Amino acid sequence: MENALDHYDKAIIYALQEDASISNLELSKAIGLSPSACLARTKSLREQGVIQQFTMFVDEKKLGMETIAFAMVNLSPLTRETANSFVEKINHIPNVLECYTITGERDYLLKIVAQDMVVYRDFVIDTLMAIPGVNRVETSMVMQTEKRTLSIPLGN
Repeated sequence: MENALDHYDKAIIYALQEDASISNLELSKAIGLSPSACLARTKSLREQGVIQQFTMFVDEKKLGMETIAFAMVNLSPLTRETANSFVEKINHIPNVLECYTITGERDYLLKIVAQDMVVYRDFVIDTLMAIPGVNRVETSMVMQTEKRTLSIPLGN
């Protein structure tokens, strides 16, 4: 797909990764296209699935989420059925911000937010461990976020 993107498409993606709230008029001026051409390209990038969502970063702590954790989860048995069921349930839990199927000794990596350690502990016991097939959860707590971005490097 990258080969199909010209410098205007990449400029649109770069600008929207920096500020998704930019208006089409501002975007068109920034990249040197007419507003209608810019809008058509942005729409095409969305239709192709290159741009999936316009989003924002929120400061978790300012919303009362003092605890950020990465939980590595093992399923047993690890079958297509237990994996599908696990992912289905995880997709409906708001505290789970991200879920990845991973290689190695663990099956999934989750990014989880909670108000504090007590709430996180209760979440693991009452919610995560209650999902059928979950047999182990290993947690790493975030002490401080050093880098956070959703921007994908576009190269040249």
